[in-house]
Amino acid sequence: MSIFNAQATASIQICRIMRPDDANIVGNVHGGTILKMIEEAGCIIGTRHCNTQNGDRCVAALARVERTDFLHPVFIGEVAHVSAEITYTSKHSVEVQVNVLSENIVTGAKKLTNKATLWYVPLSLQNVAKIIEVPLIEYSSPEQEEAGKKRYEAQKLERIETKVRNGEIIMSVSLPEPYTVAFSQSSLIHLIGPSDCTLHGFVHGGVTMKLMDEVAGIVAARHCKTNIVTASVDAINFHRKIKKGCVITVSGRMTFTSNKSIEIEVFVDADPLVEAEKGKYRAVTAFFTCISLDKENKPLLVPPLKVRVIGTGGVKAQRSGESWDGWDY
Repeated sequence: MSIFNAQATASIQICRIMRPDDANIVGNVHGGTILKMIEEAGCIIGTRHCNTQNGDRCVAALARVERTDFLHPVFIGEVAHVSAEITYTSKHSVEVQVNVLSENIVTGAKKLTNKATLWYVPLSLQNVAKIIEVPLIEYSSPEQEEAGKKRYEAQKLERIETKVRNGEIIMSVSLPEPYTVAFSQSSLIHLIGPSDCTLHGFVHGGVTMKLMDEVAGIVAARHCKTNIVTASVDAINFHRKIKKGCVITVSGRMTFTSNKSIEIEVFVDADPLVEAEKGKYRAVTAFFTCISLDKENKPLLVPPLKVRVIGTGGVKAQRSGESWDGWDY
């Protein structure tokens, strides 16, 4: 297998000005908008790199997003610069690290707003079940390669460990008490159309993440009744592919509150309309952390979550998921 120079083939930058429909009612750009741009950059660089060798043409499919940090808010009128770089490759996966820099084009001020790590798997355009081998990259030092290998093994182990609760369903409760889990839990339903999908006819990871962030924001806003922004996202696990024509239900519920933050567990369940005999399945899981802001964008105290205790244990969620079916990368 050939080795390609990381600097020559493994970094890109995309940018876009933030418009009113990208933001909430007070002008903070939705975290989901940023997540979608991050995933688009990762998909571009992953697909480009995996097609630098001879053989089957392929497209990079998002398999996992590591913790994503929202360091500063982005506002309407600012330009978001999304930089993506391939930092590690295994036989069947690509690690992409992404930074987002916002620019105030009036004052020229710039700030780092987001950092994320994503993992992609290249799928053949001729056979979606076939995983293409990834071209290696050239590392600047053996230490850099070893550090990447440790990150690869860690995320692979976590995916194996998170496969317990994929069958769990969020149940609605009539007339729930304020500040309980049932009071703020929310769901969105979305039909996957052609514009949501890749060349394979499967949904873009960024589309799914944007909807997940919207649900997390609704849950947090129902609890706090204030302006809500995303602070971070723990590992997003893409367990199974979602096909065009599926109806997805994106559900969120609170699992924890501190003085100034809210943790929200989000599930995505897919229901095939055409192939109904396959039944509904759990497709994506993640944990979002949100914070409550005042009119000056300063953190507010969060109302404590009222938790019903059953026996000797609480309702704090155990994080779970599973790897893509048949995708050992």
